[in-house]
Amino acid sequence: MTPMLAALIANELDRPVMAEARAVADVILARHGASVAAVLFYGSCLRSGDANGILDVYVLTDDLRAYHGRFWPVLLNAAVPPTVSYLETPGSAGPVRAKVAVMGTAAFARAVRGAGVDTTIWARFCQPAALLYARDAESRAVAVEAVAQAVATAAGWAVRLGPERARPSDFWTALFRHTYGAELRVERGDRATLIHDWDADRYARLLPLALAHTGIATTAEADGRLRPRVPDRATAQRAWARRRRLGKPLNLLRLIKAAFTFENGIDYILWKLERHAGRPVRISPWQRRHPILASPLLILRLYRDGIIR
Repeated sequence: MTPMLAALIANELDRPVMAEARAVADVILARHGASVAAVLFYGSCLRSGDANGILDVYVLTDDLRAYHGRFWPVLLNAAVPPTVSYLETPGSAGPVRAKVAVMGTAAFARAVRGAGVDTTIWARFCQPAALLYARDAESRAVAVEAVAQAVATAAGWAVRLGPERARPSDFWTALFRHTYGAELRVERGDRATLIHDWDADRYARLLPLALAHTGIATTAEADGRLRPRVPDRATAQRAWARRRRLGKPLNLLRLIKAAFTFENGIDYILWKLERHAGRPVRISPWQRRHPILASPLLILRLYRDGIIR
């Protein structure tokens, strides 16, 4: 890893964060102990500093069996990572809520290199993140290396998919539009611009450093535009078309898996519905125990009551 890029990312990961994020990390460590190698915090709550939303947290573990404690969750996580759970813990201003994704450290390191069709991991972690916990110096170094690699992978795709010459902002926003297009999600049309503009200077600093790591030479022009020397754009376009074609089925597979493995997922869904409706959503004990079987009648009731449309 290019020393300047690694140093910049290491400094970023040490950013101050809200106490609520630290509290989530403390709960994870209390439950899973030494199996936790690192805890990363990213996403909209990190950017906004708003602890009233759902905090996005990634847990890296080098021992899925020790973390999950059971065979089937280990197998499913290894086959289709990450595995997601909902965590809620008391906070000074009310409940703190988090969506916790768990992934093997080695699988995370492979994902950020971008060799496979999955774009979600490196596309998330090229954005600002914080390291809430590292078990030791080696675990910290692995986390820093992985996040820096995510930035390098993203930068490489940004210039391969972008115009032949442009400002850094144009490359990054084009990249985010492409990555959202490869996922099974709906975002506002200006989402890519909003993410970039939250820290435009950061992305401008990172782009040449990340490209230097990937070996892509870049010429800086007098008007602030960059001209990266991308050898074969046609090959890159075909490779991205494959990622776009297979990315949505992969995301669908993760959703199907989450229906069976999303621990405390019903609480997450209820919180989302209640926040949208502005009033409590009641479910029976049977519906809580059997959310998949109960979902058709529950959806019908929520539709009838105007909570979902």
